[in-house]
Amino acid sequence: MIDETLRDAETRMKKAVEHTRDEFEGIRTGRAHPAMFAQITADYYGSPTPLQQLASFQVPEARTVIIAPYDAGAKPAIEKAIRDSDLGVNPSDDGKVLRVTLPELTEERRKEYIKLARSKAEDGRIAVRGVRRSAKQALDRAEKDSEISKDDNTGAEKRLDGLTKKHVDEIDEALKSKEAELLDV
Repeated sequence: MIDETLRDAETRMKKAVEHTRDEFEGIRTGRAHPAMFAQITADYYGSPTPLQQLASFQVPEARTVIIAPYDAGAKPAIEKAIRDSDLGVNPSDDGKVLRVTLPELTEERRKEYIKLARSKAEDGRIAVRGVRRSAKQALDRAEKDSEISKDDNTGAEKRLDGLTKKHVDEIDEALKSKEAELLDV
């Protein structure tokens, strides 16, 4: 019972950490990379579709991304989705492909991105603590129903706190790395 609850909690905490890292990938840095477009969806035939399913992405230079739609009819929807996103870029259409040139990040924009990264990190920490809370409640219910002893519950809670700290620290490390990446000129 205890091991199962802790394994489930650890799995859910790992997912929260991975989700936070994926969110960080979507935050733009000084260099172009296809993951910047991972969170953007375009209205394709009436349904929101991720850009990765609509086009291929190439990064020929540090600040340029070439987007080649698989379907030429999707190009206006992709262009609109990128323009409306929070990337702050304006794609140009050169016939067959869209070309996105990323402007140099200003100090003010870098600070905004750091603030956004900190917000996403806090969301990740909240998710990890939420998993901890639900696992603790499950352990407390098991103790109340006499499935486990009070000592077993106390030991399990200490292990759960260790898991929580480990995953919160992973989020903090990812945040430090992202902040360093954003501040690198």
